[in-house]
Amino acid sequence: MNGNGILPLALDGIRLDIGGHAILDGIDATFASGTRTVILGANGAGKSVLLRICHGLIKPTAGAVRWASGEIRPRAQAMVFQRPVVLRRSVLANIEYGLRLAGVGAIERRERAASALARVGLSAIGTRSARVLSGGEQQRVALARAWALRPSILFLDEPTASLDPGAARNVEAIVQAIHDAGTKIVMTTHNLALARRLADEILFLHDGRIVESAATGEFFTRPRTALARAFIEGDLS
Repeated sequence: MNGNGILPLALDGIRLDIGGHAILDGIDATFASGTRTVILGANGAGKSVLLRICHGLIKPTAGAVRWASGEIRPRAQAMVFQRPVVLRRSVLANIEYGLRLAGVGAIERRERAASALARVGLSAIGTRSARVLSGGEQQRVALARAWALRPSILFLDEPTASLDPGAARNVEAIVQAIHDAGTKIVMTTHNLALARRLADEILFLHDGRIVESAATGEFFTRPRTALARAFIEGDLS
């Protein structure tokens, strides 16, 4: 496993208040290695905010984010956003930049960046500017940059939401490959079909609370709550 020692990640009583409104309220969850976890819920449920708290970008109003390593924000974790963040430089340089920030030496940076681009099928365009790529290609660059860091856990915030079906399939295949290589996947989506394909377990979030937590098959065939059932049936937007 990459980054041995940082998992499990435990969320204890996470609450986030903004403008007097509870965006998240009493979130308790544990993310262990091995499984692919999908945080499912409608737009506005609090999914993206929850991932940002896990990643260390937002400090909760109350509660604690506890890594097994005891670190506040361990390096062996990465995040990819719905709108890929690419720098005004070449595709290869985008990957190398992330590795440089992580303290990886120059020779190893080049080797790991080239390997990551090969794994996402972008070796042929490594010298092109990342800013001129399609949305799907930019998302693959973002995934390659994260994968090159060899994270123990990768947070993915709606990684296929803005992509056409072909680009989305490419991203799904990469996410599966990252999981197969030993990285824990935690992904948000409101897409039921995507959750069925990629999740081992579902956390169903509604109005800032975890309403249901179950293995994927159990969640979709035997939802325990009326809210989850309504969401699956398309009656809860």
